[in-house]
Amino acid sequence: QVQLVESGGGLVQAGGSLRLSCAASGRSFSSYRMGWFRQGPGTEREFVAGINRSGGRTYYADSVKGRFAISRDNAKNTVFLQMNSLKPEDTAVYYCAADWSVNSAVAARPGEYGYWGQGIQVTVSS
Repeated sequence: QVQLVESGGGLVQAGGSLRLSCAASGRSFSSYRMGWFRQGPGTEREFVAGINRSGGRTYYADSVKGRFAISRDNAKNTVFLQMNSLKPEDTAVYYCAADWSVNSAVAARPGEYGYWGQGIQVTVSS
């Protein structure tokens, strides 16, 4: 099992940047595919970005491509989401997710992830 704790959220003006971190407890972090999802008010949880076990493959939602970057440090059991050029529509609760898998691909569907963090609020003001 793995426990996930997000940090780095907060309030930022449009055009600004934030860096989210997700610290994972437990062993074998490098065996988990990792992802970031978000859920805005009255909306369903949506995929933001994913990264495979080694960090060599990433995948992004079209809405964040070119602005957000996911990365991981397997030595520190941490995955990051660098968010630049933030827009008010990026306002949401952001969730870190983990999937234990031998698959080297990136997972992009919520159902593929078995472990979730508690979520952290990101608010972008106009």
